[in-house]
Amino acid sequence: MLITSRILFREMVTEDWKAIHRYASQEIVSQYQPWGPNYEEDSIAYVNEVINDANRNPRERYAFAIVEKQSNLLIGAGELQITSFSNRVGEISYVLHPDYWGKGIATEAGQLLLKFGFEDLQLHRLFATCDPRNKASEKVLKKLDMTLEGVMREIILLKDGWRDSLLFSMLEHEWTDKKGLK
Repeated sequence: MLITSRILFREMVTEDWKAIHRYASQEIVSQYQPWGPNYEEDSIAYVNEVINDANRNPRERYAFAIVEKQSNLLIGAGELQITSFSNRVGEISYVLHPDYWGKGIATEAGQLLLKFGFEDLQLHRLFATCDPRNKASEKVLKKLDMTLEGVMREIILLKDGWRDSLLFSMLEHEWTDKKGLK
């Protein structure tokens, strides 16, 4: 089960679009992203896409609702996308409602994604990217003990031009060593 003392991951359901829209419609949430701010139809389409992807075989995308246990509210999403089955590689990402920023929840979500990728999916390498201007996300990736590999230059086209991405990664043996499971 993907759970911490404060949050849990669960599969998304159709009705989740409303909670997702509450944060995905905010300019501040999507400021470093190629999507958003979302209109209602964007949030509905996202949830429908996530549900359809969950039913694919083999499954490449795991997009989970992040639920705060105390309130039982959906407060964000955590994703793991398998980018290569043969090389056992995946990419993790997360997004939270701004009311929950700065409380360590993104770090907890990241830890759950790493655990899921390495322990459940038996992946060898997990990576994450972030806009160099997004210092909060960069801080989360460092707290997760992911290694900064470098800068991918002008890799994403945003509304205001090309965006660089910082590339972070963790390898299976680094996860095992970190968890003391040698």
